[in-house]
Amino acid sequence: MIIDSHCHLTYEPMLSTLEETINRANKDGVKYMLTISTEDKSFDKILKIISSHKCVYGTYGIHPHEAESHKNIKANNILKKVNLNKKIIGIGETGLDFYYNNSKKKDQIESFEEHIYAAQETGLPLIIHTRSAEEETHQILEKHLKKKEFKFLIHCFTGTREFAFKLIDIDAFISASGVITFKKSSDLASIFKDLPNEKILVETDAPYLAPVPLRGKSNEPSYIIHTVKFLSELKKLPFDKFAQITTNNFYNLFGKLQ
Repeated sequence: MIIDSHCHLTYEPMLSTLEETINRANKDGVKYMLTISTEDKSFDKILKIISSHKCVYGTYGIHPHEAESHKNIKANNILKKVNLNKKIIGIGETGLDFYYNNSKKKDQIESFEEHIYAAQETGLPLIIHTRSAEEETHQILEKHLKKKEFKFLIHCFTGTREFAFKLIDIDAFISASGVITFKKSSDLASIFKDLPNEKILVETDAPYLAPVPLRGKSNEPSYIIHTVKFLSELKKLPFDKFAQITTNNFYNLFGKLQ
């Protein structure tokens, strides 16, 4: 059994072929999917999907790209949204993206911190996007963890070895996407090989980042089997055993799913 810990079922082409997409995932052993919020206006779609599909859960949050256009979203707004449905089990994705800088750094940081406050208040895990912002991300996490603990997941990790183990030192969970299967990702594979098994989750980030041998296609949750296969071979573990490890890790972070 596999759990896709990060996908975007509200994005095309998956949204218009939702039943087929979910059925293919279930057929390939993906029992649950977590569909991730990136902006406020699409949250109603997430609520609709999780209400009509037993195997799909959701989150609420504002992507760092959208921070500048969501300055009005504070911790109290996030709290109200996550309380709308018990199947909203995480906060995010939030974080910092200083590679594209689609929003001003100041706005990204302020939005990130509002999400942290909400995670501290609710006990729900925080899903973090970080790109070209390792030092700032770590500093913000350390600062707020000293005040009050919260659980968090670094999604689609593609950072440095030093950053990865700094995150492990502050009790992070770290997720691998299809990027790890790319030929250019040998350094990333080396990092994941050395990460503790009990801290690794898997994701598609669909419709993005389809794994080899499907790279270049629009990604979907069923394709996660290729990422799990790559990681199980990297870890020298049977496929089913490694899949179960990542599932248990998901439960340890997000809680058991009904």
